[in-house]
Amino acid sequence: MDRVILLVEDNPDDVDLTIRALAKRKIHNEVIVAHDGAEALDYLFAAGKYAGRDDRIVPTVVLLDLKLPKIDGLEVLRRIRANEKTKLIPVVILTSSKEEQDIISGYSNGANSFVRKPVDFNQFADAIQHMGLYWLVLNEPPPIK
Repeated sequence: MDRVILLVEDNPDDVDLTIRALAKRKIHNEVIVAHDGAEALDYLFAAGKYAGRDDRIVPTVVLLDLKLPKIDGLEVLRRIRANEKTKLIPVVILTSSKEEQDIISGYSNGANSFVRKPVDFNQFADAIQHMGLYWLVLNEPPPIK
């Protein structure tokens, strides 16, 4: 089964940068983009525009921004962890936030990793490559129930 990435990001430039960085580093997994927290939850729980989607197919990793419209990233994380079907999905907070409280809140709510977005594209591409190799190749995902 293909390893899908769910990218939850409202900034179109950051979406483009992430997809370009993945491609540059030869990570060709399908990337599902949710532009706000509500859309991410709809995808994960097969609701809204994703109603009817096979919810047994879960992302291998969720790349989650914190500052999102509709439902913020921390609330998305809480709901992922509160649901039996999604609670084991690895979630990487990928954000430009430099707030220590965001790091504490992220880990307290069950994030698997917290990565600050580098400003420089090459540094960003390197960070994405390392994340991709780890979460998509090296890490053994939880069994799908």
